[in-house]
Amino acid sequence: MNSAYNFIGSWQLFPERGNYEWGTRPKSGLYQVENNSQNQELTIKQSWITLENEGYNFQYNLDAGGEQRPLPEPLVGEIVQLTHLDNLNLEVSVFQGSKTTLKVHHALLPSGYLQLQQQGITPSGDVYVNTEIYHRQMSVLPFAATASGVVIRPTNEGMMRHKALLAMEEQTNMHLAQIREQVELLARQAQEIHQRKELAYLIYSAKLSFKPEIGQVYFLYKKIDDNHVLSMISPEEWGASMPFAGFVAAVQKLADHTWKAIP
Repeated sequence: MNSAYNFIGSWQLFPERGNYEWGTRPKSGLYQVENNSQNQELTIKQSWITLENEGYNFQYNLDAGGEQRPLPEPLVGEIVQLTHLDNLNLEVSVFQGSKTTLKVHHALLPSGYLQLQQQGITPSGDVYVNTEIYHRQMSVLPFAATASGVVIRPTNEGMMRHKALLAMEEQTNMHLAQIREQVELLARQAQEIHQRKELAYLIYSAKLSFKPEIGQVYFLYKKIDDNHVLSMISPEEWGASMPFAGFVAAVQKLADHTWKAIP
């Protein structure tokens, strides 16, 4: 089960990033991998909505040790089996007798997305490969699923459940996005305060021949001996006669006695 740990959770489909050689492209889809029975079993739950607004859902269990299990609805096969490849790859195989009718390769991409590659056989006997990309949900769902090329019976209950879960995901993701924006704003503000603090240390260690006033703009220069000096004269006013090694920045003293650089 350790190799399946990274896959456990809820995932939402990127419908526009999929590639479908057979079947229609879904409008939306949810996918969830759960572990239960003291980590001896995986449960796969699927739901999706087609472009025609038909809702589908399907669920089946996998033995974590690789034992074969019967499918609850044997539409593409009777038996399902899990194969652990490594921490980034899992494979689910469906069998009809001794014949493999469907393989679903699960791969965690470097981007953190989940890729499902479904290789199956059409009713006419042709081999197809459908590829789907998912992103992990920020919230924890009581139910989730995937869009799939396997034809499953549509149900009103499946559509209602999917729409309710999708609405819940949109709301929680919106709130999480707002919190994330607030955290990023606080991080930027903290960085700005840190930069003002560092600039204040530099200025207060510089040579001052006057008392700086709050709100006034001054000019910080670097001397030949690597010390600094604060001046009321701008580089333009000095012109070619500037007696310093270089101009550092125009700075303004703030009410909290920190300083900010002026662009």
